[in-house]
Amino acid sequence: MLETLTLKTCRRTEHYHDGGTINVSEARHLFRVAAGLESPLLGETAILGQVRRTYDEARSRGKLTPNINKLFQTAIHVGHRVRTETAISRGAVSYSQVTVDMLSQLVPDLADRVVSIIGVNDLTESVLNFLTARGATNLILANRSMERAEEAAKQYNAMAQPLQNKRRILKVSDVVISATSAPHSIIHREDIADDGRELLLFDLANPMDIDRDIRELAGKRVYDLEQIEHRAEQNLRARRQAVADCERIIEEGIAELKRWERNRLVV
Repeated sequence: MLETLTLKTCRRTEHYHDGGTINVSEARHLFRVAAGLESPLLGETAILGQVRRTYDEARSRGKLTPNINKLFQTAIHVGHRVRTETAISRGAVSYSQVTVDMLSQLVPDLADRVVSIIGVNDLTESVLNFLTARGATNLILANRSMERAEEAAKQYNAMAQPLQNKRRILKVSDVVISATSAPHSIIHREDIADDGRELLLFDLANPMDIDRDIRELAGKRVYDLEQIEHRAEQNLRARRQAVADCERIIEEGIAELKRWERNRLVV
C-alpha cells in the first residue's frame, strides 16, 4: 500500500505522507496548490491537471492508503469547485493570453485570417499556442535567424520567413504580433502601405517594435504593451478579489476531510 505520494510540477516537488492521521496544515497547503493560490500566476489552471495526473498515476501503481486517497480526492474536488464557483481563473493575466483574447474579440474567426508573429522566444511561442487553440491556421513566423524560425514553424505548422521580408509579410497579413528583443523599432510607417486596408498590430516588445505613427494610417490599429498590461492588471485584480471565496471553499474541504476522518475512526 502506497503511504507517500509525490507531487511534481514545473516549480515544486512535494511529498505527502500518511502519518496515521490527517495533517490539516498539509491538507490546506495541497488544497491551495490545487486551487492555484500557490502558483506564481494566481489561479492558473494547469496545476489542477497536474494534481489529478499525479493521483491517477499513483493509483495505477498500487493501492493508496485511505488517508492519501481521500486527501487527493478532496484536493481535486476543491480545485474544481474554486474554478467553477469563483473568478479565480477567469480573465487572462499573461501577456500572451491577453493578446490573443483581445484579438479574438476583434476577430472572432481566426481561421481565415493571416496572422504573422515576429520574433521567436518564450512569449511568442506562448502566443502561438493560444492562437492555434483558437483556430488560427494561416500563420507566418518571422525572425532574424531563419534556423530558429524554421524550427518553431515546424512545431506550429507555420510558414517561416526571414525578418528582412517584413514589407512582404505586412502586405499579406491581417494581424501582426511582434515581440523581439531589438533595441529599437523594427516596423516603420514606410513599411506599411497606406491603402486603407485593415491591419491589426500588437506590440509586445519593450522597447517598442512598432512605430507609434503607424496609428495615423487609415485602417491600421496598434495595441501596445501598456494597453495589454492594463488589461492583464484588471483581470489580476478580479482574481485577487476572488481569493477570499476560494479560501472559504478550501475550509469547507478541510471540514469535509475532518468529518470523514472522525466517521472512519468511530467505525
